[in-house]
Amino acid sequence: MTSDHLWSDAQLLWDFQLMGHEPRPCSVAIGLGSHDLGVADATAGLYLRGLAPVVLFTGATSRTTRDRMPRGEAEHYRERALELGVPGDAVLVEPRARNTGENIRFSRELLTARGISVSSVLLVSKPYEERRAYATARRLWPDVEVVSASAPMTLAEYVDSIGDARLVLDMLVGAVQRLMVYPARGFMIELEIPGPVAAAFERLREQGFTRRLVLA
Repeated sequence: MTSDHLWSDAQLLWDFQLMGHEPRPCSVAIGLGSHDLGVADATAGLYLRGLAPVVLFTGATSRTTRDRMPRGEAEHYRERALELGVPGDAVLVEPRARNTGENIRFSRELLTARGISVSSVLLVSKPYEERRAYATARRLWPDVEVVSASAPMTLAEYVDSIGDARLVLDMLVGAVQRLMVYPARGFMIELEIPGPVAAAFERLREQGFTRRLVLA
């Protein structure tokens, strides 16, 4: 496979993950923890646009964040949001979640404990995990409307911002695989995967972009 073909397949996976939702006012903006501080930037931006009265950051640490975010993903996100002008009393922190399912469940529990009524959620993730986050939330929090959001970036811009093309492609492949295998495990709703996307996934997997795959 040539480099052009590889990036063409990566672009297919990238475009598929973007839900195309138009951000609108919601009960809360939830930023899903990860290695990417851009999620905190996007969440803060939505708050500063007046699209949510409260922000919740969720995430502990993982193998990709324990060194760069030693205080936990949610806490580092909170610090970033404060730097960007979000007031501290508008930010909640959920510091325990270690996967997307826990992000949703623990966030729901925290909001309930704080007495915050939620009918709609701005769910902010990395661009290539919009669809996975949406499918997980629809399974675990079916009574709220979910609006997927992320930083508006192209694939090339995102790779440049992360500085590790291999990591991004591994993550892209892993995100699509989870859409294939997690519905049967009850982790998310099932979403249709178009044939060209499935074929691109298989080609990238055959090229060795497998570090973020889960056991099927």
